[in-house]
Order: sequence, then structure tokens, then C-alpha cells
Amino acid sequence: MTSTTRENAVNHVDEPRVTPVVRRSKVDRAYRAIATMSGSIVFVVMALIGGFLLYRGIDALRISGWGFITESQWAPDMGGAFGIAAVLPYTVSIALVALFLAVPISVATALFITEYAPRRLRRFLTATIDLLAAVPSLIYGLWGLFYLQPRLITLSKWLADNLGFIPFFKVNEDFGTSLGVFPSSTFVAGVIVSLMVIPICTSVMREVFGQAPPGEREGAMALGGTRWGVVRDVVLPFGRGGIIGGSMLGLGRALGETIAVTLIISPSFDAKWSILEQGSNSIAALIALKFSESTETGISALMAAGLALFVITLLVNTAASSVVNRSRSGSATEI
Repeated sequence: MTSTTRENAVNHVDEPRVTPVVRRSKVDRAYRAIATMSGSIVFVVMALIGGFLLYRGIDALRISGWGFITESQWAPDMGGAFGIAAVLPYTVSIALVALFLAVPISVATALFITEYAPRRLRRFLTATIDLLAAVPSLIYGLWGLFYLQPRLITLSKWLADNLGFIPFFKVNEDFGTSLGVFPSSTFVAGVIVSLMVIPICTSVMREVFGQAPPGEREGAMALGGTRWGVVRDVVLPFGRGGIIGGSMLGLGRALGETIAVTLIISPSFDAKWSILEQGSNSIAALIALKFSESTETGISALMAAGLALFVITLLVNTAASSVVNRSRSGSATEI
């Protein structure tokens, strides 16, 4: 009995492994080649953009060195010091204000479209959200400048009067809390940018929420769960990757927004905690405002600033991708 078992084991080990041969058609091979080429082009284009910014900005980086990150002044055209230490906090603050407003609204809108809205209304809302995502940022900027900004000044004053104990809402006591302190602030710019971020985040979240497993939905309802219970226990856990991915996509849009921020802000190189005081800036707005009047050294410095923004956005998206891939919705789409 033992010898027979050993012989069978030896024979089983000695058996050659058979590798299945997949015969693909010409159309399949052509499609795979085109898809591979398209994916490779994306990486090549990103490398070319980063290389171009580095090539054009290397002279400024050699002049300023590490001071480019720590210096808050911007005077490359006059031979002075320059750096992004002042504009970088403003860039992040505007993006965070935009996300703080946009993400909850986007999640609620996406859930309403996928879970609660009637079919006819669902189609209308989906088309409307997609249309809002296609509106140029200049339109948002003009509308925010002439219509929204005067109304946000009153809200800013209310926040400063009632929530001034929070550092972000505290206004310099030398200025008081008159209405003239609050226009062209980080808060106003962030609200305007949030209007452009909401459609993008909502579209991504809506697509992911709509892919929640129908079996789990029906099982939760069959066990006596409510509609909100299904959303809380099935849709939201499954769509965590979509929420993170949509938020990070919106963050990338908010970090790089140019025209709307340029129209709203009053350029400042004095970094401060308060988001309500007049005076703000961003890397993208700095490039737009200074490019036409800069010398060769100034243009090199602006290119270096663009490189810094490019690297920051790339790092944020890379971190978001790793989180999304670990989620159920992210892993379900892996090939």
C-alpha cells in the first residue's frame, strides 16, 4: 500500500505541466497593441511634461537652491530672492476649502441620483451634472466675481464674528471685522473652486455607487433593512474607493485651477492662517499673473513653480490610487 502510494506520488510529480495556449484573433491582438500603446503614451507624456518643466526651471533652482521651498518673497526679475513658501500654503488652503464643501455635497448628490431619484429625474440630473463639469472655469470665475463674492462677504463676517476663536476664522484685530476685510480671500476663492469640483466628484462617485452588488442590496432589503440601511451598510462601504478617487480628482482640479482663482484673489505673498482675510494666492494664479511680464530668470522661476505643483499633484494622485486599489470597488475593477 505504501509503495503504491509513493509510486503514484512520484508519477504525479514527474508529470509535465501543461500550459494552456491562448489563440487570439487578429482583432484581439490589434486591440491589445493599441491599448498598450495608449497606456504607454500617457506615461511618456507625463515624463515629457515633467522633463520640460525641469529643463526650463533648472536655472532658477540652481540660483535659489533649497530656498525655493523656504523663501516667501518673489522677486526673480529684480535679482532678489524668490520661492513658493508663501503661495504653497494658499494653494493648499484653497483646495482644502473647496474639498470641504464639495465632497459632502457630491456624496449626497451621487447617492440621491443612484438610490432615491426616479428614473426620469435620474437621467436629467445625470445630464445636468455632466454639463456642469463641461462649463469653462472662466464662466465660474466671472459668476463668482460679480454675483457670489458680494454675498460671501456677509458670510465671512458672520464666521469671523461667531467662530473667530478658531485660528482659520480669526481676523487680524488691527483690521477689525469691517466688510472691507473679507473680499478676495482664500475662503471666497475656495467656494468658487468648489463649484467646479462638485460635478467632477459627483460623476465619479455616481458611477461607483451604481456598481454596488445588487445581490447584497436585495439581501439587505429582504432581511428587513431600510433604504438608508442599504446605503449605509452596502453602498457606502463598497463605494469608498469611488469617494476617495473622486475627491482626489477634485483635489487635482482645485490645486491647478487658474482663471477663476486669478479673477477672485488679491495677490499676496504674506502667508497667514486665516482664510477669511483679504489677500490670497496660488501657484497656478502666480504663473498666470507673472508670466507675461517676467524676464528669462522670472520665467525659469515660474517653470520651477509649475514643476513643484506637478510633483505635488502626482504624489497626491499616487497615494489616492494605492488607497482606491485596496477598496472593494477599486479591486473589482482590476484586470
